[in-house]
Amino acid sequence: MGVFRQIYCAVIVGCLCLNLGLILAWPSSTISLFSSVNTTLDRPMTEMEITLLGSLSSIAAVIGTPLTGVLLDLLGRKYCCILFSLAPVVSWSILSFARRVELVLLSVFVSGLVGTSFMIVPNFINEFSQESIRGTLTATVNIFFGLGIIVSYFLGGFWSYDVLNYVYLTIFTVTIILLALVRESPVHLMKKGLEKEAVESICFYRSEKPNSKIVLQEIDNLRRNLNPQFGDTQPEGEALKPESAKKLTKWQFIRKHKPTVRGFFISFTLLNLAVFQGLIIVQVYAQVLLQDTLPSISATWTTMAFGFVNVISAVVAAYLIDVFGRRPVMIYSSLFTCVFCILLGSHLQLLWAPSWLAAALIFLYCATVTSGANVVPFVVVAEMFLPEVRGVMTMLIIESGWIFNFLILVIFNPLLAAVGMGIGTPRGTVPPRYSFDLLLNSREGTVGGLFVSMCVVRGWLVASAGLRSGWSLREGWGHW
Repeated sequence: MGVFRQIYCAVIVGCLCLNLGLILAWPSSTISLFSSVNTTLDRPMTEMEITLLGSLSSIAAVIGTPLTGVLLDLLGRKYCCILFSLAPVVSWSILSFARRVELVLLSVFVSGLVGTSFMIVPNFINEFSQESIRGTLTATVNIFFGLGIIVSYFLGGFWSYDVLNYVYLTIFTVTIILLALVRESPVHLMKKGLEKEAVESICFYRSEKPNSKIVLQEIDNLRRNLNPQFGDTQPEGEALKPESAKKLTKWQFIRKHKPTVRGFFISFTLLNLAVFQGLIIVQVYAQVLLQDTLPSISATWTTMAFGFVNVISAVVAAYLIDVFGRRPVMIYSSLFTCVFCILLGSHLQLLWAPSWLAAALIFLYCATVTSGANVVPFVVVAEMFLPEVRGVMTMLIIESGWIFNFLILVIFNPLLAAVGMGIGTPRGTVPPRYSFDLLLNSREGTVGGLFVSMCVVRGWLVASAGLRSGWSLREGWGHW
């Protein structure tokens, strides 16, 4: 019963990522309508406004992520979920009736605040789930994000603009209602000194009584996590007393606790190596590439198939993470991504095989990225840090990911225009010199695999063994 309760709570919290997928994919079904003379708005959108329509939600996520780092500790995980779930409800309430271009752009910007779910959801799920299923449940971030994209493609392809907005508004509203079924994280309650409430939260998620062995062990683990050892600055076995821990600011804690610094380096590197493996670029140009390689099939169906591949791959990753561990999944995913990047890039460059092979390689490339390299970093970030600094460290890492995603999209077209067309790519079909970028992405896949194999020992991050049992990061996770 306890596992079932944790699963349905993870599904409810994961709906924030579903909402994010719906929001980010929504412009793809409305751009042609908004830019046409028959638009439902007061006037057609200009080229600059169309660009803002697709990017404002990402900019909002960049701005909202630092705010979330503060609110996670002030309001708690549950109420942060509710707060940022209100943003798309307000936005789509406006969109359902607004016809002015400026209001539409403002609504899209506000709705993008739900992008902070990539920070909130992994942390929340990690803190209420038990060790045996923690990795699998944390990986629901990518699963629900992919489902949101698929649902958006499907609804946008078959329903009218007004009906689409009402359906979106209904989904966003139901998400807030369902969040009432979730309890606050026991970690946050213990940090606030609410031990009785923390016990009740653990009893809820484990379906156990307060005096059961499981609950008592969980409370004891939380006490030890909130009373860390500073092995690099204090004698071995000497723990920081609660009174002195309260006197340290977060930045003093980070400087004093060397495992946290090493954990930040590993998490930051893993996430951004995954970003530079190029999945965001493939997603942006997927429709163009698939139209060119599979011209006889509707772009709507091929794009939906692309979304299904991403979701299925994320489900596979969620299973493999707890079965084989984080390290091998990340290594082999990165190396296979490297292989498919080289094959796809060289094919688009030289056209050495039939065009359908390019479509197959696109699907294989995205499957390998999503089955590990694009999922493991979020699990790692959620598991890596002690409760005292989890909010701020997660904020810094997720913020860097949003910034690098934004920079990649900003420099991509100018870079390709400067490099020129591919040798075997007909002008006007595949984006110029896309093959060159894929070859660069293959390098990041190789670097990612090598980094994990060199800097991470076997068993790294399984149930956060290192810090949860009081070890240093060097003993439990990474070595240099």
